[in-house]
This record gives sequence, structure tokens and C-alpha cells, in this order.
Amino acid sequence: MKKFEYFTAPLLVHSTKEILDNFGQDGWELVQVIQGPNPETLVAYLKREIEDK
Repeated sequence: MKKFEYFTAPLLVHSTKEILDNFGQDGWELVQVIQGPNPETLVAYLKREIEDK
């Protein structure tokens, strides 16, 4: 059975691609983006598989 870890991260509207590309390089998969507490901010929900050791 696959196991996942989850992470939430703030995103700045003017640099979302760069921020998400960095998370993708670390193995994080984007699950959802929602509006943050103000118009310039979004919140990204990400997950990645945990490797069994």
C-alpha cells in the first residue's frame, strides 16, 4: 500500500510557476491551490509518496 506525506505552502501570485517547479524537483505533486488570506496569496496543497525503508 502506498503511503504519502502532505505539505501546504503559500504561493505568491506573481511567482507561482517558479515556486511550484521547485517543489516538483523535490518530488512534490500539486493536489490543489486555493485562495489565501489576501488577493496576492494562494495556498498550495502538495503530496509525495513516502518510500519504504
